Amino acid sequence: MTKVTMKVNGREVSHEAEDRTLLVHFIRENLGLTGTHVGCDTSQCGACIVHIDGKAIKSCTMLAVQAADTEITTIEGLAKGGELHPVQAAFKEHHGLQCGFCTPGMIMAATDIINRHQGQLDEKTVRHELEGNICRCTGYHNIVKAVLAAADTMGARKQAAE
Repeated sequence: MTKVTMKVNGREVSHEAEDRTLLVHFIRENLGLTGTHVGCDTSQCGACIVHIDGKAIKSCTMLAVQAADTEITTIEGLAKGGELHPVQAAFKEHHGLQCGFCTPGMIMAATDIINRHQGQLDEKTVRHELEGNICRCTGYHNIVKAVLAAADTMGARKQAAE
């Protein structure tokens, strides 16, 4: 067992974990943050995406001990002060969720996509960037609409702040 310390959703946490514990299981079982889903355990579905030091990572591809001393944001840490993050709000408004299983990973991936592309997105880019996320309910149409709407909202907020 190894003591693993990291900052999760702005809060420093430390827990013992076996060296072979995947980060996704550490987050769910040790921290009780069950919004990060276990879908495939093989890095194919994207349901387990979290942000590590600001970058979207599939948490089933990383051991908890490898994430020591990093800053992690899970779906639970995206909203601030009871207000949905613009990506969460756009998924709700544009019906970008069906059963909801892929939704946390999609939202975390979308947030990263928007940040990396500085909100300058088109449908083709969004579809390409989301290829590593599987939704078994939809044809991605509403998810793509939600990502584009969130990118517009986040771009408008950034311009207003400047």
